[in-house]
Amino acid sequence: MSRRLPLGKGETARIACARGLLRTGVVEKTGEVLSAAVLAERVGWAADLVSGMAAGLLAAHWNGADVDLLASGVDAEGRGLPSQAWMALRRLGWTISPPAGARVNDRIVRMAQEQAGRLLRSAAWRADLTTGVIESWPADPAKRTPEEWDAVRDAVPDGRHLPSGVIRSRTRQVAAFQGRHGRLPTDVFELESAPDAARMLLLSACDGQQATIARADDPGRALLRLQLPTRPDPRSYRDWTWVACPITLPPTVPPGAVLHLPTLRIRRGGIRADLSYTHVVPKALHTGHTVALGVDWGLNTLLSAGAVRLHDNGTITALGSGAQFRAGGVPAKQHRLRRAGEFLHAKTDHYQQLINDTDGHSLTGKHAVLAEEIRHVSARRSNLNDALAWSAARWTVDQAITSRASVIYVEDLRSMEARGMGRTLNTRLSQQVRGQIVERMRHLAAEAGIAVVTVPARGTSRHCPGCLVPLRHCKAPDRPTTPGWKWAICPNPDCGWQGDRDMGAWQRVAARGLAHQARTVTDRASGTMVIRSVVDKLEATAVVEPATTHTRRDRSKTGPTRRSTTRPAPRRRRAPSPTGPSGPAGKRPEGHAHTGPRRLPRAAHRHQGVTTISTPTTRRHRPKGAALGVGFHLHAHATPPRWEPIQSIPQPADHTGSLS
Repeated sequence: MSRRLPLGKGETARIACARGLLRTGVVEKTGEVLSAAVLAERVGWAADLVSGMAAGLLAAHWNGADVDLLASGVDAEGRGLPSQAWMALRRLGWTISPPAGARVNDRIVRMAQEQAGRLLRSAAWRADLTTGVIESWPADPAKRTPEEWDAVRDAVPDGRHLPSGVIRSRTRQVAAFQGRHGRLPTDVFELESAPDAARMLLLSACDGQQATIARADDPGRALLRLQLPTRPDPRSYRDWTWVACPITLPPTVPPGAVLHLPTLRIRRGGIRADLSYTHVVPKALHTGHTVALGVDWGLNTLLSAGAVRLHDNGTITALGSGAQFRAGGVPAKQHRLRRAGEFLHAKTDHYQQLINDTDGHSLTGKHAVLAEEIRHVSARRSNLNDALAWSAARWTVDQAITSRASVIYVEDLRSMEARGMGRTLNTRLSQQVRGQIVERMRHLAAEAGIAVVTVPARGTSRHCPGCLVPLRHCKAPDRPTTPGWKWAICPNPDCGWQGDRDMGAWQRVAARGLAHQARTVTDRASGTMVIRSVVDKLEATAVVEPATTHTRRDRSKTGPTRRSTTRPAPRRRRAPSPTGPSGPAGKRPEGHAHTGPRRLPRAAHRHQGVTTISTPTTRRHRPKGAALGVGFHLHAHATPPRWEPIQSIPQPADHTGSLS
């Protein structure tokens, strides 16, 4: 089977990954059917052999000289090292032997070398970062001066585009080492010990003598064949047998995709298979975009997005009012889980001090229970972040597909720090998973051939999208009692734009991206599309002009009103209706008498928006405050309405807490 896909014009090959599950296996020699538990046990024996050899390789070469040699990409003779890690390690002569008495084939050793080589290659970046932080150590590690920030970014490779949080976390790690030992570490290899090798099988480092995969007759199924040991310490090749494992492919795998050998992991007694495949997708372009989707980040409103169009004459207009993705409940849940985790960690540390390595202590059982609860809380936080990231990314890509946009411009907020906004906002800002959202956004957008480009975020919420004049912020007219400065007003009398500051920010992001699309480059380290800097000449053209509106017909009175004869009442109204209390039951009263309550509840006089729910029509279920104009639906959040312009411009407000 060919591993290459035929590509047409405007198409490219893309490698993606899906999650599968091995539920059973069949021993090809004897026909024995292996249950999920037995199959997981045999895969675990092979993973233990691989992880043990990988750990030995990591311990032997966890030093600066070997890591630098591997990261240089050339061997001692000046020849380039192969891209596959196991081949590079063999070129350098870094070999490993299986445990004494165990008999394994060369492909098992390959998987160990592949895992160790990947970890050693990833350590080169951490080593350069740690060295740069140590060489430019500040006078006060807790607070760097602007000059010290420039020095550390110059000392770190690609430090100008590195998030500030990464440098701060590495600084805290070095400061903790200094507090324990009274000196700075020499490098990252003294600061950190060799990483642990995971219990997994990297079958991509093998060939047909160890594992094969092919599609079955059913396009939704595949067959994985691999050699597994029959005992934890195989003594000869007779202790290895071929096992055929059927796999149900996820629906995200296209029928014409080329399957690659997966990575097997043991998780909660089951076998997870990371299925990688190559398929054809439309090619995302750097330039030539006419419709773009701008995305702005927020606190309460996680994402604000909308589309703009670039016309042939160079003008930019907005397509609609945009939309918002609100996730107010998720950060609140994250905050509660974080507080619970902190409490459990504090209690576990206290129990550990009381136990003090005492055998048979009465608190040992409670300590184990709390440790398991900490793991459970951490898993819940991780799953919540993952669900939020996928949901936000899917919503954003759907917005782009609906508006037929060929590019998504996202604010580059890697250097934004969560400080100066109060304890609550700082915590919520730190817990937002912006990096995961953008990563998943790129993954989903690539399926439709939509490019995802990050643009500089400076000034997107501060300047008017219509004339680039600094805005004045005030309280929103639909929420006059809510603290904050969500509403923005342009002080330019010729412009007069006003609206939600987040809704104006996505227009600025999209317009800036379209104006600078010729400066879109691909980052060599990450392979992502970015716009690194803003050019003043191009920024002057990034103005969103008002779209052409259709004026309604003039309905002014031009003559006398035509006389209309009074019509008699219908025949059914000739007789007066009987008197009685008005309500949902009984006869219809005479005339146009109101059939509902005499007066609306007090909640009806609150400021209502587009999320107002209608009056229920059934008598069985009538929630409190569900009359027309009363109450809000807590989960459906539509685009904010177009409010009437504010006549009086308030005084300039302080911009403390602005995201941009």
